Amino acid sequence: MKAWISSVGASAIAYASAAGDLWRVYVGTIAGIVRSFSREHRRNRPRGELARQLHNVGNRSLVFIVVTLGFIGMVMTYQGCLQLGRVTGDYSQVGQQFLRLLVSDFGPTLTALMLATRVGAGIAAEIGSMKVTEQIDALRMSGVLPIDYLIVPRFLACLVMTLLLTVVGGTVMYVAGGLTAHYSFGVNLNTFYDISQVRPRHLVMMVVKAVSYGAAIPVVAGFCGLRARGSSEGVGWATTAAVIGSSFAVIVLDFIISAGALFLTGGDL
Repeated sequence: MKAWISSVGASAIAYASAAGDLWRVYVGTIAGIVRSFSREHRRNRPRGELARQLHNVGNRSLVFIVVTLGFIGMVMTYQGCLQLGRVTGDYSQVGQQFLRLLVSDFGPTLTALMLATRVGAGIAAEIGSMKVTEQIDALRMSGVLPIDYLIVPRFLACLVMTLLLTVVGGTVMYVAGGLTAHYSFGVNLNTFYDISQVRPRHLVMMVVKAVSYGAAIPVVAGFCGLRARGSSEGVGWATTAAVIGSSFAVIVLDFIISAGALFLTGGDL
């Protein structure tokens, strides 16, 4: 019993220490963004680094996001129409309700979960490899802050590209769902593609969620990469932890933001 209590206490201390380190990485990232406006920082920053990260996060994820969300939209619409056909047979509200859910939740959340697997793993693997080969120590000896050099450009790129990919992926998801409903269940396209039920608050929630997810993924992945130890095994651990941690952060943020929106709107979303 004492051994079990001791083990639980040690785990709790380790998790608390990791949470504190994660918070310091986040604060350091925000401070690094502020420092990025200084002239000295601009001289030390690699030229074109932000553009390279925008390409890595956005362009290289575009096909993955489009294909994945397109098929998810088809499956969700097909299953929704199938269940409605068994109950009421009225498909007039399928497109409107699907779009509301897509804009306020499914679009940003599914996009972020996909990015957590591809971008999060890539960030952790790259930074973890630099950590175990002592390149990060070399950056510190050169007077360069690793967070400013490694995490800040990826943070800014994820903020921008998560929102853009949410719009693109959500559009593909909506179009694919409409075509599935039309050709599988005979739903009129004009009825399905009715955007009259989308309100400004739905768009605001989409932006808030996309930006929140875009901020969480690089910080969690960078934190995992900075904690890599040993050799290739440590890099593998960092990559796995980054995917799990980033996905978990997206789910938790989704719940917090949705619950906050329900509270602020009195349950009318």
